[in-house]
Amino acid sequence: MTSTPLPPIRVVLVDDEPPARRTLSLLLGRDPSMAIVAECENGRAAIEAIEQHRPDAVFLDVQMPGIDGFGVLDVVGADAVPAVVFVTAYDKYALAAFEAHALDYLLKPFTDERFSDVLGRVKARLRDRSFNDLEARISALIGARERPRQLVIRDGGRVIVIPWSEIDWIEAEDYCVRIHAGKEKPLVRRTLRSLLDVLDPAQFARIHRSSLVNLQRIRQVKPLPSGDYEVHLVDGTKLRMSRGYRDVVLAGLHE
Repeated sequence: MTSTPLPPIRVVLVDDEPPARRTLSLLLGRDPSMAIVAECENGRAAIEAIEQHRPDAVFLDVQMPGIDGFGVLDVVGADAVPAVVFVTAYDKYALAAFEAHALDYLLKPFTDERFSDVLGRVKARLRDRSFNDLEARISALIGARERPRQLVIRDGGRVIVIPWSEIDWIEAEDYCVRIHAGKEKPLVRRTLRSLLDVLDPAQFARIHRSSLVNLQRIRQVKPLPSGDYEVHLVDGTKLRMSRGYRDVVLAGLHE
């Protein structure tokens, strides 16, 4: 009885350096069980390719201008790809996190033998479905990285990068948040709590159950007869601050 051949493993390559992409493409092309469905030179293209093709595996460069490899995973979600191989040239912090969480990685420059070893583990894990805890491990890796000091978010059909320094304040709207950053006011399907876990607590603080502010944008804090406070931002915006958040905010301003 003839067995049905397994479908090829569909792969997306992501690296901002053309020589690196060519090397990965050449090595993967030697293996008939691998099929490259997209090659991307930046994070934005990677997000689009992953959402379009839903690949089995992604070879993802860590350090790229604009949206880096971690930013890509922030947008598409840790469960979007069954197997992720991180590619890095010198990021010792990321490398330590890879090792601690038992994720596959390639340290540039790598040998054919090293690539073959990584590829073999990817195949084995896809074959026996031993990736049950991969989402948790990737999420832990994202949390372990050095803070990027920028938000990578989806706003409608576009992906935008907002440096923390440009954020004025953030408010909750139903099941989303509105990020006020100058003229940019994207609505994002996230919670204030999730953003507080990402943003630097020395720079951002909650002032109300439905809003948080960039402490560097506060011009003054005025008491109100009710016992609450009014926060004035440098752009003229006035926000209400609940009394329960006063001490944390004032301490942050003093620091």
